[in-house]
Order: sequence, then C-alpha cells, then structure tokens
Amino acid sequence: MDFLTLYEFILDRLPESLDLEWLAFGIAAATLAFLVFNAVISATALYTWFERRVLARIQSRLGPNRWGPFGLLQPLADVLKLMVKEDTVPDDADRPLFHLAPIILLVPGLMVFAVIPLGEIPFEDGSFLGRLNIGVLFIIGITGINALGVFIAGWASRNKYAMFGSMRAVAMLVSYEVPMALALTGVVIMAGSLALTDIVIGQNVIYLVTQPLGFLVFMTAASAEMSRTPFDMVEAESELGSGFNTEYSGIKFAIFFLGEFMAPLAAATVATVLYLGGTRGFDPIPGQIWFVLKAFLVILGLLWVRATWPRLRVDQIMGFAWKGLFPLALFNMFLVAIEVLVFQDPDTGAISNGELWLIAGINWVLTVLAVVVLAQVLGQKRLKRPVPVPSPLANMNAGSD
Repeated sequence: MDFLTLYEFILDRLPESLDLEWLAFGIAAATLAFLVFNAVISATALYTWFERRVLARIQSRLGPNRWGPFGLLQPLADVLKLMVKEDTVPDDADRPLFHLAPIILLVPGLMVFAVIPLGEIPFEDGSFLGRLNIGVLFIIGITGINALGVFIAGWASRNKYAMFGSMRAVAMLVSYEVPMALALTGVVIMAGSLALTDIVIGQNVIYLVTQPLGFLVFMTAASAEMSRTPFDMVEAESELGSGFNTEYSGIKFAIFFLGEFMAPLAAATVATVLYLGGTRGFDPIPGQIWFVLKAFLVILGLLWVRATWPRLRVDQIMGFAWKGLFPLALFNMFLVAIEVLVFQDPDTGAISNGELWLIAGINWVLTVLAVVVLAQVLGQKRLKRPVPVPSPLANMNAGSD
C-alpha cells in the first residue's frame, strides 16, 4: 500500500461534511513514515550485528556471540548501554548546535528510503512514500546534507581534533559528490528521466551491464561518502582520537553510529534501483524479494572491501577523487551520451535489447582499458631494491698492524 492508497482509505472514513483532507493527509503520512523509518532503524540494528559477524569471519575472529543466540541481541545490549551512559557536553560547546548535529546526520539517511520504489512494475501501486519525478536529484541533494551535520558536530564541540576531523570530512564529501553526480548522469541520459520508477522500468538490460564504469565510480564514491574503509580518514584514531564525534557520548554517540551503519543500507538500495533493476526479477519470486537479494549482494561487496583494504592517507583520498574518479566519471558520461545519440531511435527514443548488449560489450572493453590506463598513470611505480654500496669507512682499520 502506497501513500495515495492509504490517504484515500482514511479520507473515505472521515465525515464528508467536514473539510478534513488535511487530517487524512497527515495521518497517512505519519503512519507510513513511522512504519518505514522504524523498519529501517530495525534493519540497521540487525545490520550492525551482521557486519561485525561477517568482518570477524573474514578476519578469523569470533565477533559478538554472548548476548542471545549467535549474539543476535548484541545491538540491543549496545543501545541500552549507550542510553544509560552519561551524556557529557563540553563547557565551551555551542549547545544548540551540539545537540542538533546528530539529528542532521541521521535524517538524510532515513529520507532516502522515502523515494525508493518497492512496488511491482509498472508501479501502479507503488508501496513507497514519495512519487518524485526528480528522484535522482532528491537523493543527491539529501545525502549532501551529511557534510553539514559533520561540520556542525566538529564546530560545536570546540575541540581542535574534532574540528580537523570535520574539515577532512567536508573536503572528502564535497570532492566525492562530484564524480558521484557525474556517474548518475549516465543513468539519467540512458533512462531519459530523473524519476526512479522510470529508471527501473527502462532497465531491460540492467545498467550494471551497460554502464560498468558508472557503477564502479558510483560505488567507490558512495564508500567515500560513508567514510568506510579505505576512506575512513574522518575517524582516523591514530591522529584524531575519534574525529568529529570525539566529544560525543551516550545516546548522541549512538545516533552518530546509527547514521553511519545506516549509510551502507541506503547506498545498497540506491545502487539496486539505479544499476541492478530494482524490483525486476523472474517469476514466481516477488519483486521485493529480488530487491532485497540484490541489495544484500551489494552490502556483501562493501563489507568485503572494508575487511580487506588498508586505510589510505588523506592526500591519497583527495587525489583519487579528482585525478581518478573525476576523469573516469566524465569519460563515462560522454561515452553514454554518444552511444545514446547513435543507437537511440529518433522517433520513439527507445534502444533495442540487441543494441543494449552491443553497448554493454563496448563499455566493458573501454572500462577495462580506462582503469588500466589510469592505474598506470596514478599508480605507484614498482619499487626496485637498491644495490648495496659498501661504505669506504667499513674497512677503515683493515690496514692497521
């Protein structure tokens, strides 16, 4: 049931003599928002357990295994522990902003799920909150608010280490938003629409197949936006303590980490819609099951990278954004635009499945070539072991006696 269906259902049961459309609208919106947001928060709590267990498995550790069977109650134990901890606030902190920062960081992650199409194609009963014809722009804009929340947290803390962490975060978030937006431009060009529903409907051949370079750029930029390994310099413990959230404790600290663990779920759902066909699948399995399976595979990929790759330096992270992902994203955007111009039917605007597979073959070859060329240009040259040269002082006393 989507918003419009619930709205009409409530409106039909209110007195017709009174103008209560505003009340039906408010009840429908509050009900669906409550259900979706609580489902997302519950899924995030479960994901914290799943991530810790998977990371432990990859790195030959045990992970949480004390609270509940297989440690399933560990998220509940963590929340209770953080709720009873003392909520400290620095004396010199900007208190209103200090309290507001965790909320600013959490809300965008929740709002992303409001526009995710979870219904069956052609989405006549959408089963989602918002019907936006600019869904891609909404996602780019709403996720950009994270930079504001991180900066406010560091600024309001009146702590130099927190401020350094927030400045790093803002620089990294702004830098990686540019290639991410350019990567999504390729999706918009091929779909011919900014609406997420139209993008899903247009994927007769999923965009992961036709735009592998765009998917690679998007997922890499999304990992940086989430400050996940190898891009976790925002919370570099060795030099910043804990980064922008150094001064936070108790439930505010829990809200920060709720937003951090919610980010992979949001990134996986967006990637599923834009590049993996959303609810597209094969009968008789419902589309929602296909959607969850695809998002789960994306999450596993993100976890695999986090468990195996080392942390990069801050200069490497910034250089990779502008020297690596930015030219790749530009190349992908112009490549897709040229292919659409060449293969698109001028009357209907459609591209046949055969031509889509031809585009996929061209793009996979060019993606491999582009990555290899970029690695040769930006990659560290192979280190050669220097030939040892004996010091003239090594045998300075050899001729004595």
